[in-house]
This record gives sequence, structure tokens and C-alpha cells, in this order.
Amino acid sequence: MIYYQDQSLLVRDMEQSDPETITCEEIAQGWNQTPEKYEMRLRHQAEGRCTALVAEYQGNAAGYIHVYPHSPNGPFGGQGLPEIVDFGVLEKYRNKGIGSILMDIAEQIAARYANRVYLSVGLHSGYGSAQRIYIKRGYLPDGSGVWYQDQVCPPYGECRNDDDLVIYLSKLLS
Repeated sequence: MIYYQDQSLLVRDMEQSDPETITCEEIAQGWNQTPEKYEMRLRHQAEGRCTALVAEYQGNAAGYIHVYPHSPNGPFGGQGLPEIVDFGVLEKYRNKGIGSILMDIAEQIAARYANRVYLSVGLHSGYGSAQRIYIKRGYLPDGSGVWYQDQVCPPYGECRNDDDLVIYLSKLLS
């Protein structure tokens, strides 16, 4: 399915060739990545558990985002709220509006299921651009504090500033 199209950008459902393409691009920009994560998203999409989107910029995979309508994860897990998961725009395609369009579409999809959407974002500097876009779009911390390895990290608890150290944010959709 196509969700958006203009002269340079196409946003569509993830396809079988995308995991390998995206993984190669992420490795080229220095990220430690494997295709399994994206292959899992494809399976979840085929099972009806999520909507997995890919943005193509001038014919090249440039970004991705996934919406889980009834996520079991995080502070809102199991409450029937949609979660936006694993949003990214490849570095060479940033600052072209791709991320904003992907977020617009993800929020439109989420609004079909509830009036609130949530997501988590990593706390290390590699997530800096994502942290900024979420705040600019009106996402607010949910109040549960920092999560580490899918659990609330207790005050003064042990954690590591890696991809598993996150904070959950939510947004009321209009």
C-alpha cells in the first residue's frame, strides 16, 4: 500500500527486499545492525500485528517506522494504545522532511485505534535527533521514569547507557 507520494518521496508498506537494503545502509553509516529486526517487522506486518512503513527518497530506501496498534510493551502496554516503534531515517537522507512525513503517517495510522499514541526513545546521544523531533511534535514523558531492558529502572538502580536505556513519551492525537 502507498501512504504518500510526491516527486522525490514515496512511503509504502515494507517489502521483502527492504531488510537487507536498510541493514546494508545502516552498516555503511557505522551502525551495528542485522536484518533480523526488519525481517521480524515484516513477519509482524504479515500477521496483522503492525504496519511497517518504508520511505523511499528518489527510489532509495531512506527511512522506516512501525506502528503496533495494540502493543503489549512499556507503561501503556496492554491498554489498547498504539505504539510507534523503531523509527529511523538514514543519515544521508536527513533534513529533507522524510522523518516528519513518516511521523505524520504513523500518527494517522495510530489515530484509527485510539486518541493517544506512545513511543520510547533511547537516551544516549545517538538518539538526539529523534529526541528533538518527538518533543517538537508534542510528545511528553509519561512519568514512569527511565526504563532499562524493558523494565522500569529503579532510583539509583544499575543500568548502562546503551540502546536499552529509554524513556517513554506519549501524545494526545486530535
